[in-house]
Amino acid sequence: MGSLWHGFADMGAVERDGSFVVARGEGARIWDEGGTEYLDATGGLWFANVGHGRREIADAVAAQLTHVAHYSNFGDLVSPVTRDLAERLSALAPVPGSKIFFTSGGSDGIDTAAKLARRYWQEMGRPEKTILVGRQKAYHGMHVGGTSLAGIPVNGEGYTGVFMPDTRTIEWDQAKALTALIEELGAERIAAFFAEPIIGAGGVYLPPEGYLAEVRQICRDNDILFVADEVVTGFGRIGGSWFASSRFGLEPDLMTTAKGLTSGYVPMGAVFIAPRIAEPFFSGGVWWRHGYTYGGHAGAAAAAMANLDIFERENLLEASKNLETLLHEHFSPLADHPRVAEVRSGLGAVAAVQLADPAEALGMVKTLRAHGVSTRAAGQGALQISPSFVITEAEVVQMATRFAAALG
Repeated sequence: MGSLWHGFADMGAVERDGSFVVARGEGARIWDEGGTEYLDATGGLWFANVGHGRREIADAVAAQLTHVAHYSNFGDLVSPVTRDLAERLSALAPVPGSKIFFTSGGSDGIDTAAKLARRYWQEMGRPEKTILVGRQKAYHGMHVGGTSLAGIPVNGEGYTGVFMPDTRTIEWDQAKALTALIEELGAERIAAFFAEPIIGAGGVYLPPEGYLAEVRQICRDNDILFVADEVVTGFGRIGGSWFASSRFGLEPDLMTTAKGLTSGYVPMGAVFIAPRIAEPFFSGGVWWRHGYTYGGHAGAAAAAMANLDIFERENLLEASKNLETLLHEHFSPLADHPRVAEVRSGLGAVAAVQLADPAEALGMVKTLRAHGVSTRAAGQGALQISPSFVITEAEVVQMATRFAAALG
């Protein structure tokens, strides 16, 4: 019996069948301990945007660790590379002049945004604005706040009591559902609305045409903070832009990011905070007693800087836009297979093959491994596709062909 407790796993099944051990990666491919090669359909877990095996990032981290691995960012402390990364990210922000609050990952970012939204309204003299709104199917990480905000009920089952009060969940694809909730509760009680531009772990659901612009305007009209959860879509995954918020002109009050910030080489997240939200805290005399030991970790910041260098030098935003087209072109025909309910693709460097029988998903993951593809089940019976931006068209074709073969 092994000692490792895997996340999101039936450990009895893992003990029985063994782990799938990933020993090496290069580009859009990985290898197991036995040397078998696989196309990495998931890009690690939505994050390997620049591909596996980038020595440039490893070297940048190693060099930083020889200077100072990390030093707390509490109070007035900061390392040069962390300071420089914050300036670089602010220059990329969908809202000019945004402040950057570093975290250790996406779940930290969601809890940070949830706390800051409530604290902001306190500072504005409106303490009654406490309710946080999420959507069905949405995934916002696995901290207490994110679990409460998410729209995946199974992730919150088996616990006694309420994780976090004053949260509500509405339909994921109907802007009028937000209007109806505002009419029911009163805008004066709602602090923030959280939305993934593309629902990720909940099954890869693309927003209906005009939905994001409509809910954004509803938030503006009702003085509700709009929080864009771009942990998945940020740093190019949306296709052709740094962020979905930039692509769709959303101008979020708060934006959470992680994954593609370092392409997963070192854990790191960043919350982008629009100037008007930051202003009460930057005007002097106000302490926000919040932060993480490893927020803004110097080694992680070095990884992020090298990662962004690769993006810019290799024009990977254009590559991600091209990948958006390639995934749609080569995977959408699988929708005609009798075992497939639909294929969701055409926006962002993502796709999902939704199985007609969701119970087949875990078995299909293993069948695909036998065909040389590593993927995972997302949502209710969807197979996730979110490869690295360095994947070639030939590899995309090969991956789609292997999916077809696994379906039989």
